[in-house]
Amino acid sequence: MKKVKRYSINRKKISWLLEQELDVKLHAMQHHLDITRMLINDIFEDEVINHTGIRYSHIKPNDGRYSRWGFNPGSVKIGNQRIPVSVPRMYDNKTKRNKSLHTYEKLREVGEVNDSVLKAMILGLSTRDYEPVVKNMLDSFGLSHSSVSKEFIEQSGEKLKQFENRDINEHDFVALFIDGKYLAKEQIIIALGVTTKGDKIPIGFIQAATENSKVIKDLLFSLIERGLNYTDGLLCIIDGSKGIRKAIKEIFGDYAVIQRCQWHKRENVISYLKETKQDHYKRKINKAYRSEDYLEAKKYLKEIIEDLKTENIGASRSLEEGLEETLTLHRLGLTENFGRSFSTTNCIENLNSQITKYLRKVKYWKTSTQRYRWVACALLEIEQRMKKVHNYKHLNEMREKLQSEIDKQQIEMAEVA
Repeated sequence: MKKVKRYSINRKKISWLLEQELDVKLHAMQHHLDITRMLINDIFEDEVINHTGIRYSHIKPNDGRYSRWGFNPGSVKIGNQRIPVSVPRMYDNKTKRNKSLHTYEKLREVGEVNDSVLKAMILGLSTRDYEPVVKNMLDSFGLSHSSVSKEFIEQSGEKLKQFENRDINEHDFVALFIDGKYLAKEQIIIALGVTTKGDKIPIGFIQAATENSKVIKDLLFSLIERGLNYTDGLLCIIDGSKGIRKAIKEIFGDYAVIQRCQWHKRENVISYLKETKQDHYKRKINKAYRSEDYLEAKKYLKEIIEDLKTENIGASRSLEEGLEETLTLHRLGLTENFGRSFSTTNCIENLNSQITKYLRKVKYWKTSTQRYRWVACALLEIEQRMKKVHNYKHLNEMREKLQSEIDKQQIEMAEVA
């Protein structure tokens, strides 16, 4: 078994433990106080983030009043034992004094760990796995398996209300990713917004059997009711789903400009071809999309379509279908700055993969309410760690180009009418 130095985990959190190899996890299980320390570190970090913001983030709550200021040694009594902890220091730039950590004082007085129960379970510990891993800790605080489950249900229910009721009107969204994820044979369709400041924010989700337009429209209606403004223009990035596209056009109308995922288009095309031909056409399609000039990229793709007609007519038709919408960024002259983040659905695919990580320990999905609670908790947790999109400082350029495109479309429709 890999040896773990005890001092090396003094400031680690549960998320660190879940990423370790099995032998490290087993070692930690043999030392339940280390698990307790990680949970306490999670509690401390939550309070520090509320005052100072996420570490290295440019977004500072409380008008930047508080700053991180290192650590102080401390201790918390667990049962009959007292364990050393590293207590984060915060500095109040207004009063020019250190600010004490409320959660530390509370832990010293009563040993309250309810918040950590929610955090640990969202990070991937199901209630079935939770008890054997931290049984000694639970005994120390007088918590049973059933009380942990009840506590999580109550707190996750509050998180769901928080997610579904939060006002999104304060954000200026310039782009919207929509994609579905399977969760126990049911689709969870998620909307991920991108603000003009470059922040990626999960703003809604809905359960459905398939990505049909009616369900997507209900999701979009709920976003509008909660304050989503789309009349300044939205770039909507989708994987090619007809149901999602139809719903976007029916709800947002001309205010939505659709960018079809180039990765999905390429994969659909090569799926028609035999393996010996796939790499060849993958390189050709990639080369076409890498061209920053709209007319040049379109010319290359048209040549590939003609070439594919002799190879596989299905592949040719697949590339031709919706081709113009895969070139939206090219047509708007936005490929150079935003091709990396907005030409594919990678942003929301990454979000979906993180959800899988957080929910992988849940073995049995019993009710829709359970699905909603877990997904909302996971999204709120992931949101804190999402990075800004590439070249976010130039997003005002995207807004201007979108507005010009909308004006152009409306003029064309008026002329036709």
